[in-house]
Amino acid sequence: MSIYDYSIVDRSGKEVSLNEYKGKVLIIVNTATGCGFTPQYEGLEKLYKKYHDEGLEIIDIPCNQFGNQAPGTDDEIHEFCALKYNTSFDQFTKADVNGENELPLYTYLKEQIKEDKIEGLKNKMAMKAIEKISKTAKKDGDIKWNFTKFLVDKDGKVVGRYSPIFKPEDMEEDIKKLM
Repeated sequence: MSIYDYSIVDRSGKEVSLNEYKGKVLIIVNTATGCGFTPQYEGLEKLYKKYHDEGLEIIDIPCNQFGNQAPGTDDEIHEFCALKYNTSFDQFTKADVNGENELPLYTYLKEQIKEDKIEGLKNKMAMKAIEKISKTAKKDGDIKWNFTKFLVDKDGKVVGRYSPIFKPEDMEEDIKKLM
């Protein structure tokens, strides 16, 4: 199996094969509109605008599993993101990233890289606190909170997993190496 064997559903209900993203660098991120990390949409959009013409795509999959911080319909979530953060990257339908109903794509991503990249003692301590309140992260490799970011190279290989505390802008060097 590779990332290109998976499909996800867009906001209009259309199934989209990740095969459509072959040859692109991908950031796949579980998002939420009511989270302390929601301002990361700004950093994601900056990266998208800066590198989209070079082949960067962002796959935004809203998730309501962490503190019910992604309320509303897919259209309401999209409208919020577009109005507040001017997002222009692909946003898909809301999905679970952990548990019995998790999106198969997330099962695959978590198998590829089981731990988040976290830099600095302060950030590690903050993630430990987040882990304690996360009710859906029950086994090794589970997503611990909103805005966990996976980086995928042009060949479809998952090459990075970044914690919610890791700002999108701080991924830029890793992205540039893949371009």
